[in-house]
Amino acid sequence: MKKDFQSAHRKPRTDALRNRERILEVAKEAFTRHGANASLDDIAKQTGVGAGTLYRHFPTREALIEAVYRSEVEKLAAAARGFSAAMPPVEALRAWLLLFVDYIAAKHIIAPALNSVTGGASRLYEGSRTLVRGAIDELVKRAKKAGEIRKDVDASDLLGAVVGVSYVSSGSDWQQSARRLVDILIAGSRPVK
Repeated sequence: MKKDFQSAHRKPRTDALRNRERILEVAKEAFTRHGANASLDDIAKQTGVGAGTLYRHFPTREALIEAVYRSEVEKLAAAARGFSAAMPPVEALRAWLLLFVDYIAAKHIIAPALNSVTGGASRLYEGSRTLVRGAIDELVKRAKKAGEIRKDVDASDLLGAVVGVSYVSSGSDWQQSARRLVDILIAGSRPVK
């Protein structure tokens, strides 16, 4: 009995974590190219693991799709912490907003696969909103505290502007437009001297 308890609560092995991360990367690419019906056997093959390993990590297609999306959101939140540790406040905010543009692009691409999840994509988006909002809130607070942006700048306004350009622009060049908008937002957020 004790052995079963220990094995159920031990940390995953390094190779198991590496396999999981690799599966998520390959699955993201597959869902991007082929939608929700991408072959799980092909994903396992491209990852270099057996189908059993894939199903051990992700017992259903839906579990894999959810995990891909959650992984992207977690990377975005972690990037905010990394940027804060390595860059001055306003540079960290700008770098994160540019990464947010890439996140939105990935979300648009994988959206059809996300719509296949029970409860729809909106259930997943709700959970991610908290992580995304927490990340930008911290970046904005840090930049305000350093005096690098105005006190009246609101994180939700910055997010809304970037998201808005991704939905309003009909062309494939919306990402370039969104990147230019990030620089405009940062410039407009600076304190008036």
